Amino acid sequence: MNGGEPTVHPSSRRSFTAALALAPLISACALLPRPLKTPMDSQMERADPARRSDTLIVLLPGAYDTPRDFVEQGFVQALRERNLPVDLQLVDAHTGYYTAQQIVQRLHDEVVAPARTLGYKRIWMAGISLGGYGSLLFAREHAELIEGVFVMAPFLGRRDLPAAIHDAGGLRSWNGELPNADTHDLALWQWLRAHASSSDKRLPLYLGYGDTDRFAFSHRLLAAALPPEQVFVTPGGHQWAPWLVLWQRFLDLRPWE
Repeated sequence: MNGGEPTVHPSSRRSFTAALALAPLISACALLPRPLKTPMDSQMERADPARRSDTLIVLLPGAYDTPRDFVEQGFVQALRERNLPVDLQLVDAHTGYYTAQQIVQRLHDEVVAPARTLGYKRIWMAGISLGGYGSLLFAREHAELIEGVFVMAPFLGRRDLPAAIHDAGGLRSWNGELPNADTHDLALWQWLRAHASSSDKRLPLYLGYGDTDRFAFSHRLLAAALPPEQVFVTPGGHQWAPWLVLWQRFLDLRPWE
């Protein structure tokens, strides 16, 4: 799968799962539920197998991708080719943790807080598609625990909310309100608005997307409110090839330094 968002059963109330239900159709095999594990499965890729680095990037996959996909698609290799002193934790944060509304708490309890305890001085959240959404949700609630965020082609919820923000003149001009909006999506966009409007940029947010991505309308809306040097755009759609290009550009920038 190319990291698309899941189709789920409708809820009796407007919720995070309602946002996911707007996602494109997926293959029948992807509909099979995956178990929620405690802790979540993850794969650590250390820059130096003999010791821990000072910097950790926590990388979250798309809806039906796995840590193995990051390896097979060249993300780990791109990091190693640059000889960067950065450890990479590939977390199997699949759709089930989102629909159960556990993703932020599980990332805190099982990934980020333990990494701080181990002694990592700098932790960045990064993610693709639904993983980008999860990275932003985590940053909104636990900005004090991380140094930055990089999202690639992030899913940003229902499309009616970005359209309303656009009609209001953009993220900074929007008053932060929209009647009947999904509460989870609204809270995220309100946080993005506050982040874009704040002079305090201690938590840098980097965005990358393909120019023909199916979520590009939302991406452009967010990009317009970010410093230009924190936005990467490449030809392509919601696919691994442009995502790898975006990842390489982020690594070459080395913002954690």
